[in-house]
Amino acid sequence: MIITTKQGDTLSLLSEQYGIPVKKIIADNGITDNALALGQSLYIGIPSESLTVLTNDTADNVSSENGINEKQLLRNNYILGGKNDIPIGTFIVLDYKEQSDTEKIIGGYAYDFIGTQRLLSVINYLSYIMPFTYGFTNDGELISPDDTFILSTAKKTNVKALMHISTLTEEGYFDSNLPSFIFEDEEVKNRLINNIIEKVLNKDYDGVDIDFEYLTSVQKDGYIEFTKQLSDALHALGKILVIAVPPMTSKEQRGVLVDGIDYESLGENADYILIMAYEYGYRFGPPLAISPINQVTRVLDYALTVIPNEKILLGISNYGYDWTLPYVRGVSDAPSISTVEAVELAKKYGSEIQFDDVAKAPFFFYTDDFGQSHEVWFEDARSFGAKMDLIKEYNLAGGFIWDLMRDNPQGFVTINSLVKID
Repeated sequence: MIITTKQGDTLSLLSEQYGIPVKKIIADNGITDNALALGQSLYIGIPSESLTVLTNDTADNVSSENGINEKQLLRNNYILGGKNDIPIGTFIVLDYKEQSDTEKIIGGYAYDFIGTQRLLSVINYLSYIMPFTYGFTNDGELISPDDTFILSTAKKTNVKALMHISTLTEEGYFDSNLPSFIFEDEEVKNRLINNIIEKVLNKDYDGVDIDFEYLTSVQKDGYIEFTKQLSDALHALGKILVIAVPPMTSKEQRGVLVDGIDYESLGENADYILIMAYEYGYRFGPPLAISPINQVTRVLDYALTVIPNEKILLGISNYGYDWTLPYVRGVSDAPSISTVEAVELAKKYGSEIQFDDVAKAPFFFYTDDFGQSHEVWFEDARSFGAKMDLIKEYNLAGGFIWDLMRDNPQGFVTINSLVKID
């Protein structure tokens, strides 16, 4: 269950109230000390079956002895950090009272510099992982990340991997002109597709996740044709294609993000369409919820008119922003922060975390050590829960998380409680 802390709550009181060890509450919620912020969300999992390890043991041994899948055992116990070794005295949950059997796909993106412990702690909550990102040159050659560590970890944990390819340049911006070299030259297009297929086979990827952003209306047909050819080539090998698209609420919508996107045609080419329904609140914009659920719902209402529900993956934001006030257009630049960092800020400055019931997102205000006012919007167990509820309500295929680099244990344990990860 998800609770919201109130005045007077402490970890010891909550532990006594729910019969859950303090160490587990701390691990499941990324609490860095014994203090709580007023109004913060906490995931409290109530076990239906549990045990305390009396001697040093291993996850594979405990799972085998108790008839539970080892991956599910690790999901039920974030405190293990994805590791096999279980120290003496560890409280282990075998099953929860609130454990969903609704199967959904869950994916996550990771940069190649992700730390070992961060990756191990979350990878068991995934169906797919996508190393970020492959790029390409205007003559169809690939620019490769160092995906070796992520792929080897995925293989060890039986998590599928998708080759992510985007128009992001080595300088860190999306080049909207780059796809034209591919779309307008058949030889270059074939070279890029052949290079992608070769890489998929050499790296044993399960498919491709493609994200071409800021396409123009002139490039729309070229993108449809390119994804069709790539899809055919992948399907011939038993691989899948995921196409990431920006949020849209109608076919007639115009703007730099959507001019080159056709939901219906791309949906026909793809095995899954990932709707990146976030960045409503963004680093250069005014303070807003990152992925307000009311806006996300509007996007899904349109998407479902042209794409089958079983093909849709919902993008799930796993970050927040800390805006300095007042917001000044063209000047303000909000740093990105994690759920854990946001709660730590609220605790440090004595702020009460509030919750917007329309956007289904937490926020708070604080004044820093220099007297500067701030407004913070972020994600927590409640906002993750709202997105998972939406996925189930609309019977979508699942959701992909952007990204795995920021600390948010309660987001993953909330997903584990609300869906059965396929």
